[in-house]
Amino acid sequence: MKRGVFSRKKYEMPGLNTAALPDLIFTVLFFFMIVTHMREVDLQVRYDVPKGTEVQKLAHKSSVSTIYVGRVPGLPADSFCIQLNNKLATMADIKAFVEAERAQMNSDDQPRMTVSIKADRDVPFGMIAEIKQLLQQSFALKINYSAVEKTIKN
Repeated sequence: MKRGVFSRKKYEMPGLNTAALPDLIFTVLFFFMIVTHMREVDLQVRYDVPKGTEVQKLAHKSSVSTIYVGRVPGLPADSFCIQLNNKLATMADIKAFVEAERAQMNSDDQPRMTVSIKADRDVPFGMIAEIKQLLQQSFALKINYSAVEKTIKN
């Protein structure tokens, strides 16, 4: 036999198997559907969040109820309104709001109930103090004031 008669067989790279691709896409889709929280409240008031230096995140967000205080578009600039859930409210509605929120919570979350006040930076402190007093009368004693962290310039 002659030398070099044997030739080598050329191998080709196999094609990419995409059979598992739909499973992967649906798994990622379900993951994002589970971990994403949709906004439950449609804001009717505008508020410019104040800045603070000692900002902390809330631990148990399931036990937090929010009161929004800000300006309503179309009303005079010096008038501030209160929003509870999806409707504008008055000071007299705060007690009923706290009672309704407490009734909706689990029995484990009720002792940890925190009311977060998201107010515009220009809201008069007398209005905030009045809201705080109404919260104390309805035994909502854990109050949080929302703010964004102030950046320190060198």
